[in-house]
This record gives sequence, C-alpha cells and structure tokens, in this order.
Amino acid sequence: MPSKQKQLKVTLVRSPISAQPKHKLSVKGLGLKRLHQSVILADTLCNRGMINKAAYLLAVEEV
Repeated sequence: MPSKQKQLKVTLVRSPISAQPKHKLSVKGLGLKRLHQSVILADTLCNRGMINKAAYLLAVEEV
C-alpha cells in the first residue's frame, strides 16, 4: 500500500492586484486565477515556499 502524501487546500482570499510582482507570480504558479478559487496541492517544499511568499493573500488548510 503506497504512503499517502499530505495535501494542502489553498484559497485566494485577497486580490493580488496591488501585490509585489514576485508575489503575483507565486500566486499564478500555485494555479490560482480568481478570488475564492481553491486548489489542492501536494505539501512539498517548493509549494510551501510559494505559499509563504504570498501568505497574506492566501488561506491554507490541510486536507
């Protein structure tokens, strides 16, 4: 039986319009395009880094 990898549910709760350009790219890299859109992502260091960079725009839950 394969080990189950942890997953995160990431939701865009604030508009990235006035955010710094690198933060906008992090949000886009996570696959978020619209407000209140949610995506399920693997809990990896790469994803955690992008989430931490734009944390003030996102809501994160463990799934």
